[in-house]
Amino acid sequence: MAVSSLAGIDESAVVAQAREGDTTAFGELVRRYEGKIFRLAQHVTQNREDAEDVLQETFMKAYEHLDQFKGDSKFYTWIVRIAVNQALMKLRRRKTDKSVSLDETIDTGEDMVLREIAAWGEDPEQQFSREELGGVLDTAIQSLEPLYRSVFVLRDIEELSTEETAEALGLSVPAVKSRLLRARLQLREKLTRFFKRKGDDAFAYM
Repeated sequence: MAVSSLAGIDESAVVAQAREGDTTAFGELVRRYEGKIFRLAQHVTQNREDAEDVLQETFMKAYEHLDQFKGDSKFYTWIVRIAVNQALMKLRRRKTDKSVSLDETIDTGEDMVLREIAAWGEDPEQQFSREELGGVLDTAIQSLEPLYRSVFVLRDIEELSTEETAEALGLSVPAVKSRLLRARLQLREKLTRFFKRKGDDAFAYM
């Protein structure tokens, strides 16, 4: 069966074929998710070459261990967990992973935090071009510690649910909420600091 003929097939059916040794079916899974996995890896590692390595390693491990995927969750959630693990291993090898455990339960007030961030929308876009605004946000995200960044990227950029994010990262739901809140608050602080300042020296605070 050609890859093009698999494009409209339900994910579970494609995974089932791949588990039976159909390399074309696995190629279709790669086609569907390689862009997202690469983007995720680049967000976590902050390095294009490392992200390319993570992408390859992720799909190699997924292929090798496909029999371990039981179908209890989405295939994408499963492969995201592999990708995050590979990306964090890259960071540990570079000795830059300084993450701390933040598994305590916290009442997040997620909607309130999101509204406060979203409320900045119009005014900054009147002052800066979309490219500049995007660069500021990227810089702020890059400054987050890796495990904060992983949660933020999966939850707010890739738009996984809190439960899916928890499963992908091997965390409890309260841990995800805790880290997500802290990530959002850190971004809020960094962006507020930036937009309150005038002139080129504002970038020194990002």
